[in-house]
Amino acid sequence: MKSTNFLLVGVGGQGTLLASGVLSAVGVRAGFDVKKAEVHGMAQRGGSVSSHIRWGEKIYSPLIGKGEADFMIALEKLEALRYVDMLRAGAVSLIGDMRVPPLTVSSGGNAYPGDDEIRRGLSAVGDVRFVQSLRLAEEAGNVRAHNMVMLGALSTFMPEIAPELWLSVIEELVPARSIDVNRQAFQLGSQSC
Repeated sequence: MKSTNFLLVGVGGQGTLLASGVLSAVGVRAGFDVKKAEVHGMAQRGGSVSSHIRWGEKIYSPLIGKGEADFMIALEKLEALRYVDMLRAGAVSLIGDMRVPPLTVSSGGNAYPGDDEIRRGLSAVGDVRFVQSLRLAEEAGNVRAHNMVMLGALSTFMPEIAPELWLSVIEELVPARSIDVNRQAFQLGSQSC
């Protein structure tokens, strides 16, 4: 069995690491060998955060090489462009609608790219899907649950893994007070693609 390589990207505070924990646990529960590596960088200051997750029969390294990611889940739009070289031909990119302008943009030195520019930058390597993660998370009850919206969208590309498995892992890993919101966010995300 071929491995499946997931790249989750975002900025500090978006829940990228929680989402990678859920995705990793789902893979383990589904019976795969799973390896995960995270790069925190300046996460506490809104810096870039990425997580490599690999599933398969036997995985020897957690790191995804350039041109090897099957799926990219971008919790922040500009981060998707930063990691485009990691995608293989035919990869699926799920792009959330959060914008966190970096200092070079907020200081006026550069412009934040529009959705069309982001789509053009990613479309050469595969299927690009924009997900209204903020609106759906707000509909679920908390805009911070946009990471679970994105996992719900990702789950539609893995029909062999039952939604109940995803939901049980979410229940185990999110704080008890936010289980219902995160479950609802996941379900809304799974209806978005």
